[in-house]
Amino acid sequence: MADVSPRTETSTDDTDDNHGLEPGPGALVAASDSSDRSKDKHEDQKTLRRLAQNREAARKSRLRKKAYVQQLENSRLKLTQLEQELQRARQQGIFISSSVDQSHSMSGNGALAFDMEYARWLEEHNRQISELRAGVTAHASDSDLRSVVDKIMSHYDEIFRLKGNAAKADVFHVLSGMWKTPAERCFLWLGGFRPSEVLKLLSTQLEPLTEQQLSGIGNLQQSSQQAEDALSQGMEALQQSLAETLAGSLSSSGSTGNVANYMGQMAMAMGKLGTLENFLRQTLQQMQRILTTRQAARALLVISDYSSRLRALSSLWLARPKE
Repeated sequence: MADVSPRTETSTDDTDDNHGLEPGPGALVAASDSSDRSKDKHEDQKTLRRLAQNREAARKSRLRKKAYVQQLENSRLKLTQLEQELQRARQQGIFISSSVDQSHSMSGNGALAFDMEYARWLEEHNRQISELRAGVTAHASDSDLRSVVDKIMSHYDEIFRLKGNAAKADVFHVLSGMWKTPAERCFLWLGGFRPSEVLKLLSTQLEPLTEQQLSGIGNLQQSSQQAEDALSQGMEALQQSLAETLAGSLSSSGSTGNVANYMGQMAMAMGKLGTLENFLRQTLQQMQRILTTRQAARALLVISDYSSRLRALSSLWLARPKE
């Protein structure tokens, strides 16, 4: 029995020593709490940074919105100022009147009315061309052909007059040729055709021509080219001046004077368009005087066929398969 007691004490001491080497439950909990606090602190810092970034982004967004609203307000004020200036200009009689010849349904929306008038004009023109073609094919007499040729020439005068009225309502619509097909618009010059190009086309399609006729067409083509160049340069200068006037009107220093200049320049554009229509009319009349009746009939057919091919090209293009 004496041997048992020391061994028992030794075993107890060993157990106590092992407990001293191993961390107790309290130490593990403390370490876990410390780790959690460190992790929570890191997460809090990330959250704070994210909140700070969000606040900064929101602040910048408010500044951008404020600047945008201010820009809109400034634009609105400038637009209001310009409208007031336009109204004063109207009252002073500077504004170009949109009233046109009511007998040809050009009142109200001038551009739309002109498009309708042009459609009717083109329908009648095609009918007259068909009549002329039948006469040429049947070898009608010169007197019969002359009657149809004169009718077509008068019909051209009608479209020149309609375009002049339309320009008073909407000069931009006429200059852009929006009533034409896309292919026709590609070849338009100031809302019409270049007489020199037509004369060049006719000189190759109406053979044989006499020396006197060739000389007359050549001189007419040269004078037409010079007139076209002068009109083109005048329109370019007008567009540049108009752009400068508009830029000045939109600035903070815009005044009624700028609007008056704008209206005056638009009146000049209408005047140049009227000059162009007279130029085209005179070219056709001079061409008719140079040619014989039968040649003039063929010339009108060539001009009409050229325009018809352009319209057909537009139709084919618009009807193409869309990929």
